[in-house]
Amino acid sequence: MAKKPVGEEIRSRFPRLTMSLVMAFIFYLINTFVPSTIEGIDLPGININAGTLIGAIALIFTAIFLIRALADALVLSDIVTDIFVKQLGIKEERSPKRAARDLIYIIIIILVTTALQPLIATLEPSIEGPFATGTIYVALAIILILIYDIGRILYRIVERKAESMANSLAKMTDRRKNRD
Repeated sequence: MAKKPVGEEIRSRFPRLTMSLVMAFIFYLINTFVPSTIEGIDLPGININAGTLIGAIALIFTAIFLIRALADALVLSDIVTDIFVKQLGIKEERSPKRAARDLIYIIIIILVTTALQPLIATLEPSIEGPFATGTIYVALAIILILIYDIGRILYRIVERKAESMANSLAKMTDRRKNRD
């Protein structure tokens, strides 16, 4: 699949990012205000408070739209990172860029997980605990994978620099031997 031009990518992703954030905010407002208005109503057959059910559904939709927004934001941040790196005149290969992106992803994951915790706290206590714990563990797993990737990238960079330095030292030693 061919890569889209940068301008086209921005034109398609930015409106989607904006609409996802607006929809997430709307569902957050629904989660905040609607459950308290129907607090005393129990749904027959499933024995769940209607406010809790609506709050949980609104929270799920909020998370879905935040994830969509995050996906678009990550692609846009990749584009901005590429532009920024080009402006700095860095002509390195992709590995250092990917390590920087991984670091940005880690920061974004921490921010999103932290932002979700107050939303999760609005749920019923029987749902809140496992949902909050699951969110934290998923974020931790993703962060650990990204840290591992950063470590591999940095290892490769240091290894290449060490090989280059070893080759330089070997050449210097060979030149001195040839002079003597």
